[in-house]
Amino acid sequence: MVERVGSSLDLRTPETMVERVGSSLDLRTPETMVERVGSSLDLRTPETMDTRDHGGECWIKPGPEDTRDHGGECWIKPGPEDTRDHGGGSWIKPGPEKWIPQSCKTCDHVEDSTHWLQIEPLTSTVQGVTMFRHRTPKGSYECTVSGLRWLCERDVILKYHFRNWEPYSQLLKDMQYTQGGPLLDITMELGELEEVHLPHFVCLGTNPSLRNEMKILHVEEHGVSLEEVHEVTRFHVKILHPKFSPISLILRLLSWNVDVHCDVVLYMAVKRSTIISRLYLLLRNSSQKEAVQEREKNQVSKGFSEFVLSSPNGSLKLNSWFAFKNPRSTSINPEKIQLLPADTTPSCCQMIMGNTGVDIEMELIGDDERTVWKSVLSKDVYSNDSHPTSLTLLGIPAEAFLKKHRAILIQGVKNTMPIADNLSSKYMIGDEEYSRIKAETTEQERMRELLNAVLPKGPEVMGACLKALSEHEHHLVKYLRESST
Repeated sequence: MVERVGSSLDLRTPETMVERVGSSLDLRTPETMVERVGSSLDLRTPETMDTRDHGGECWIKPGPEDTRDHGGECWIKPGPEDTRDHGGGSWIKPGPEKWIPQSCKTCDHVEDSTHWLQIEPLTSTVQGVTMFRHRTPKGSYECTVSGLRWLCERDVILKYHFRNWEPYSQLLKDMQYTQGGPLLDITMELGELEEVHLPHFVCLGTNPSLRNEMKILHVEEHGVSLEEVHEVTRFHVKILHPKFSPISLILRLLSWNVDVHCDVVLYMAVKRSTIISRLYLLLRNSSQKEAVQEREKNQVSKGFSEFVLSSPNGSLKLNSWFAFKNPRSTSINPEKIQLLPADTTPSCCQMIMGNTGVDIEMELIGDDERTVWKSVLSKDVYSNDSHPTSLTLLGIPAEAFLKKHRAILIQGVKNTMPIADNLSSKYMIGDEEYSRIKAETTEQERMRELLNAVLPKGPEVMGACLKALSEHEHHLVKYLRESST
């Protein structure tokens, strides 16, 4: 029988229940329901409720609709020969050629499907939250940013963003579960999906039985609920005919000794012939990358570049420690890095090198003295990427060019917003600066506001601005370049 008293829910089944009254916890079996009085946590098993029907009530609305103008809707373009008109919207470009499918030698024998078309999302920022949006016709797709996969039989628009796991960390521990993937807040703006495949970072190569310990967590208005997984593949879990709330994969906490897939990210800048870098070890398909990008965005505006390095060849143990080594470094602090759970912002090792003319050789070594990861960042790669300020036109530095031609740029630029979008995506102008640019009603005032934001920030940002101008206002920049000779 199900009985509601006010906002609380009393769900009695032959199975048992977990009830919180005050701070006490009565835990009878792992398969049960949790009830909170006041904050009202309701955890029901798939046998006692339809966990897929959420009625739309728990969809998150982080703020007003996309506050940036990205040129309308976005559709997938399967190939260069496809020029179909998909209802007036522009198309989403396919995933970049440099995008590398996931791999892991530990689980290369585990089944995975391969019929997905990789595509890049449209991104925007709403009240400080990065939103990802796709509009696709019938087909099977995979987002190159999150790894989210979906299958649709007709046109759909879906929007999602990463949610922070931290508010649910203690709850999961009480339930004896841990995170198995990112917490995604997904909203369908048009149509329905036949299937959704949520990404996970658990490696099934050494322990295939872990798939039996996986559930889908739904975060609802007054609590959470669990749903059975339809199928578990190498990097994803499948749900049929999904109805969305904030949603993720969770794993029954048998032990902390879980094998996981990882990525390695390096943030680096060259300052006066010294290389300063920070290396992060991230859970793959988690929200940790978003947390790191948020932490590093101020440094990116000051000249740091992000490098996504090669991933470890095999899985690593969660919570393990690894020594970070570089034979040419003058200092590494701390000397070890830990692979932390998904609800934690990753730790990092800071490395300093005094020689900028060499390749950067890096490796991670486990407590058993085994090298678990090794990578080399070529001097040609980081030299080119770390010096966008070197952009010049016929020997004129970016700062001199922008200041010399400021008045003509204000009058001549026909579309300022793509340039602002470019700089905002690199965290080189802030949300408030972006909003002021967009709020102007003429292109002249928008460009004036953009230059007011860019010129005080130094050569790094001015170089990026000139590069964006060259891409989006090619004819104007060419005219100004030739008039300077």
